[in-house]
Amino acid sequence: MAKKKNFPLRIDPKLYDILQGWAKDEFRSVNSHVEFLLREAAKKAGRLPKSEDKKIGE
Repeated sequence: MAKKKNFPLRIDPKLYDILQGWAKDEFRSVNSHVEFLLREAAKKAGRLPKSEDKKIGE
């Protein structure tokens, strides 16, 4: 697995609380849920390379 890039994220506390609850419902950490949501958005927008697109379902 490739090393992941770290970066700071400033987010509204109310939005964080929503994401935290959503992540819990999906049995994910907030970090992995945010990554999942961003990856899905990139896929929907057609910006995810085909090789990465296949990895999502694995």
